[in-house]
Amino acid sequence: MSQQVKLDGTIYLYRRLFGYIKPYWVMLLLGVLGTAIYAGVDSFGVYLLKPLLNEGFIAKNRAFIQWMPLLMLVAFMLRGIASFISTYGMTWVARSVVLELRRDLFSHFLKLPASFYDNNTSGQLLAKLLYDVEQVAVVGTEALTSFVESSCFVVGLFIVMLTISWRLSLIYFITAPFIAVIVKVANQRTRRVSHSVQESIGKVTEIAEETIEGYRAVRTFGGENYEYNKFSEAIKVNRRRELKVAITKSYSDSSVQLIAAAGISLIIYFAINPAYSTMLSAGGFISMVTAMLALLKPLKNLTAVNSMIQRGLAGAKSIFDMIDLPSEPNQGKKVLSKVDGSIEFNHVSFAYNEKSGDVLKDISFSVKPGQVVALVGRSGSGKSTIAALLTRFYEIHQGMIRIDGCDICELELSELRKHIAIVSQNLTLFNDTIANNIAYGRTEQATAQQIKNAAVAAHAMEFIEHLPQGLQSLIGENGVLLSGGQRQRIAIARAILKNAPILILDEATSALDTESERHIQSALEAVMQNRTTLVIAHRLSTIENADQIIVMQNGQIVEIGTHTQLLQKNGHYSKLHAMQFQDNYEERSADEAIEVVS
Repeated sequence: MSQQVKLDGTIYLYRRLFGYIKPYWVMLLLGVLGTAIYAGVDSFGVYLLKPLLNEGFIAKNRAFIQWMPLLMLVAFMLRGIASFISTYGMTWVARSVVLELRRDLFSHFLKLPASFYDNNTSGQLLAKLLYDVEQVAVVGTEALTSFVESSCFVVGLFIVMLTISWRLSLIYFITAPFIAVIVKVANQRTRRVSHSVQESIGKVTEIAEETIEGYRAVRTFGGENYEYNKFSEAIKVNRRRELKVAITKSYSDSSVQLIAAAGISLIIYFAINPAYSTMLSAGGFISMVTAMLALLKPLKNLTAVNSMIQRGLAGAKSIFDMIDLPSEPNQGKKVLSKVDGSIEFNHVSFAYNEKSGDVLKDISFSVKPGQVVALVGRSGSGKSTIAALLTRFYEIHQGMIRIDGCDICELELSELRKHIAIVSQNLTLFNDTIANNIAYGRTEQATAQQIKNAAVAAHAMEFIEHLPQGLQSLIGENGVLLSGGQRQRIAIARAILKNAPILILDEATSALDTESERHIQSALEAVMQNRTTLVIAHRLSTIENADQIIVMQNGQIVEIGTHTQLLQKNGHYSKLHAMQFQDNYEERSADEAIEVVS
């Protein structure tokens, strides 16, 4: 049963890969034809040894001697042209397939749910996008070319042998069953080991990517030796697994050649035995022996090709498994042409997974259009989760969320998110110009003046105008060439330019110094006008003017009201406020304050 499952899986992979190759069948056919001609010319060259010896050296046939150089010249010209067509055609098809595979895989990365990224590292995903896809390219170029060339060469050499002496040639076919068994065993082991090689490459990429991105933390906390040892162990594992593939390949190569050599030895024995010597002329004997010896290389290549094909199929399986993962749910069909901005959470409960338990428990609140609602509470109380659910990065398990009275699950995802802008404490910038980062997602629609206006509103032009290239300045990976406050202002300008009716501010001023915060706070107040704004805050001084403050603890709402109302209640919020502004109003983080209260 397991053998049948493996066979069905292999056939499925071949069929699916063929679906990517099919659009390029004309170029593939040219490449195969060129390869076949190339191998045919080589086989013909082996056959020519017979007349060359018999007619040229023994019979001294002058007509044959005169035409032989021209024949060889034409043959090698044809061989060169066929080699070019073969190499270019096969490479063109392979790189086209790789292009489509990488495009499909990357496109699927853009659609996978947030929970997928919670459980997979970027290093592992990059390994699939780069290494695994490249293994498929090897199948399309080196493996396919070598397979067609070696197969045609083997067929051509067998034809030469059969032409010279079919009786002696039949002896060679005795070795075929033994070679088939060796190839089958090598196939199974190579495929299995290749999967483990790909896993080890993913781990190597993951460690390297994390260390490179976190080089400051690594050096600050003296983690160089730890990371070096971790990386060394990962590449040692990779080496061990690569060596297993090499051993399997070497074993199959040598075994096949040994069996083939045994067949050749038997044929040579009969060919030079006086009892059978009349079967071959001198030229026929040389051609026969040369053809048999020449068979060793293509047979070796075919076993090597098998190793490449198995690695390629393992890569293809990894890629297709990833492409087949379900995208984030997007069954909604409704489109809101105009959004006023009312938000309603109705008895919403949510858990990231069954083991962790609910992080939100029976959350209910409503926000009127244009209102500013603040969420406060300790880290882990569920504030950011509420924002993630509103944008449908996660699907709720119980309850309902509505925007303008419409269940957000009934809205098409891109349409839902079109109406929401986010400024997060974990902001993301790209290795591009400041202008393109501000206009991200609508670079083609936004004008230079609109981008500049957004930067001015976010108080970003104060530092942008001092940069050599202004708005066209490159900012490095995730804005590494800018300060934390500057990066935050770019992110705020991006949200301003989007001009969405719903605005989520997740600690939007957390990376700013006091002076910058005052500027940004005034800019945000202007932006928040006529927009429904959800503010996630730790510092209570930033949300005193909110229309409504929701105090959260352990995934539940414990208080709701205005700043004044909550102070008068003398409850959780009042204690938080007192803790943050005691000691001559020296602010502390809300996390610290709640820890003390708790």
